[in-house]
Amino acid sequence: MKQCTWLILLVLVAACCSMPAMGAIKYFGGTPQMTAYVTGFSEFSPGEDATITVMIQNSGVDIMKFTNSGTLQPDDLPTTAKQLTASLAANGAPLIIKTDAQMAGDLTSPDTITLRFNAKILSNATIGEYQIPLTLKYKYLKVQNQEAGDSLQFLYNNVTDTLPITVKIKKQVKINMLDVVPENINAGTEGYLNLTIKNIGSEAGKKATVKITRNGMSPVIPTDSMVFIGDFPLNGVINCRYKVAISNDAEQQTYPLNVAVSYENDEGDQVTSATETIGVPVGGKISFAVTSPPATLYPGDTSVVIVVYQNIGTSTAYNAQAQLNAVDPFSSNDNGAILGSIKPGEFATARYSLSANGQAVSKTYALDTKIRYRDSLDNSQVSDMFKADVQVVSRPSGPAMLMVPAMVLIAAILVGAGYYVFAKRKKM
Repeated sequence: MKQCTWLILLVLVAACCSMPAMGAIKYFGGTPQMTAYVTGFSEFSPGEDATITVMIQNSGVDIMKFTNSGTLQPDDLPTTAKQLTASLAANGAPLIIKTDAQMAGDLTSPDTITLRFNAKILSNATIGEYQIPLTLKYKYLKVQNQEAGDSLQFLYNNVTDTLPITVKIKKQVKINMLDVVPENINAGTEGYLNLTIKNIGSEAGKKATVKITRNGMSPVIPTDSMVFIGDFPLNGVINCRYKVAISNDAEQQTYPLNVAVSYENDEGDQVTSATETIGVPVGGKISFAVTSPPATLYPGDTSVVIVVYQNIGTSTAYNAQAQLNAVDPFSSNDNGAILGSIKPGEFATARYSLSANGQAVSKTYALDTKIRYRDSLDNSQVSDMFKADVQVVSRPSGPAMLMVPAMVLIAAILVGAGYYVFAKRKKM
């Protein structure tokens, strides 16, 4: 039994000794074989911000390899594209490539990599197919030499390869703004915006809707943002009217607003045209000024003071009401006045009952005043606070004071005499 066991062990050892030694592989041919194509969307519209997604494939094949027990195993394969970079160029096509060359690392075979390039399609792009160049730069293992038992020498080839990528500019509605007419569009108010638009594109739109949207932080804010226009034929002209609001901090200048058309194309797909940015003229906030001279009061007196206001804005203030803020040393039991509607440049007069206390110092006081009004869309608005001057003067004394009753008496006598003469002549 023991002899059998030893015999089996001897057979196994002999079998192991007779197995061939595992050798390393040495390659004598093969290169990377690179192809590329657009994956996903390859059709773009004039004026569109586009993302061109490119699939790069390496399908290189090793054409010869040799196994030798005395050869070291190399780190690279001749079919591997090492340190691959890819760049896309317009090459005369109606687009702008915004993404710089991209590092893709090592691309083995068979394998693929996907890269994305941001582009802008020119708004005047002509419909059709365009081939744009994709430039690949990489290196690959050409020769491996084993100079000693434990060292390898690698020789690489540098490659620049240009592959055509096909993109298509498709038909689309393109808008051209013929006219922009604002109605009562002023800072802090609502008004109407009238647009006249022409389709200068290469496609007619069905079931079309013209949309306006706010441009960034522009103070022009759409209240009504969509107008349905139905069919929008080639070279067709349509008119749209929108209600827009203008923020209070707007100045008298032109501000941007975005316009686009959403429609159904010939294939029945719902698409949106490239966005056009237009300028909307905005008038300054309706404002007022006091044009009358300072009203005069004596200390301790109550009097009706007259304040004349002028509309120095560019729109009519409807149903205007003025208010005068009476502060120490003044008081009032009637500090409001109805002015009515005031057109740009027109004047309106307010009368206030105002009292000055007995300790009022003789000088000119600037009292706050404001006007509440309705805009063209009947929205309630309030003007900025501004100033109305009231002058406190010392009461006349001495001879001047004595002259006042005398002058009043003389005036009364003259009026009476005049009336007597008039009545006598009338009887005659």
